[in-house]
Amino acid sequence: MSSNALHVPVMLQRCLDLLAPALAEPGAVVVDCTLGLGGHSEALLATFPAARLIALDRDPAALRLVGERLAPFGDRATLVHAIYDELPEVLDRVGVLRVQGVLFDLGVSSMQLDEADRGFAYAQDAPLDMRMDQSIGISAAEVLNTYPPGDLVRVLRMYGEEKFARKIVEAVVRERAKEPFTNSARLVELIRDALPQAAKRTGGNPAKRTFQALRIEVNDELRSVERAIPAAVSRLAVGGRIAVLAYHSLEDRLVKQVFAAGAASTAPPGLPVVPEQYQPRLKLLTRGAELPTEEEVAENRRAAPARLRGAQRIREEAP
Repeated sequence: MSSNALHVPVMLQRCLDLLAPALAEPGAVVVDCTLGLGGHSEALLATFPAARLIALDRDPAALRLVGERLAPFGDRATLVHAIYDELPEVLDRVGVLRVQGVLFDLGVSSMQLDEADRGFAYAQDAPLDMRMDQSIGISAAEVLNTYPPGDLVRVLRMYGEEKFARKIVEAVVRERAKEPFTNSARLVELIRDALPQAAKRTGGNPAKRTFQALRIEVNDELRSVERAIPAAVSRLAVGGRIAVLAYHSLEDRLVKQVFAAGAASTAPPGLPVVPEQYQPRLKLLTRGAELPTEEEVAENRRAAPARLRGAQRIREEAP
């Protein structure tokens, strides 16, 4: 599979526009924390010829594929096998203290969704794996087959916002006692049977929320985001910019909280003049979360749930 075949990066031009003012200077460093199929990375390198790119991905298959795509840019592109919350260690390793731009495109990549044997997609039967890096961690099948019922209910409710979590888990526990889960089709069928008729008539595939929840649990996504966004902000140079694409409310809420905290004064109430160490470190670049246009969704249906937020570093940390 070609790394750019049929791949349209989500909200690409808006991401480039948000980061542009920080990336025009020679020596600027931009980090793509979620390399995926390399669409955003390639556009960053092509649009900002003076910039150097550091790109991270936890999926070795993505790194191999995109290495070929970005080869024409030579040593301007450094690809690293790492999870995005390891950003500070990666920057230390390559000798970069501060960066001018950071981009996150959170969630599962197009390549992982499209490769049937990864088990991310509920529309086709596949082994229930869902690990972004298949060399480590536990699979979705292991979560389904081994978690106590209470933990499974928590995962589905918290990460999938699934109202019928208890009904689904009761069915899972009953079925796994007969035979462990291995493939996605059996789980999809179980979910269809477990849900009330009314719930199956709205909101797309009824398995969507359960699959999302399992994927987030398997890859520890929310805790990674929780660590990664503050870490990225802390390594931005003054004037540097960060853009984050999130795909569900839990991710977006974490990004919003970090940006809002950075853009707020920490001064005690009532001070007539706010000393510099209490003043905001960030300036928000988007009013709330920006949504994709109808044209962008028509071009790439996976852009539909995207929420884009941006911020700029306006001062250093207080000593």
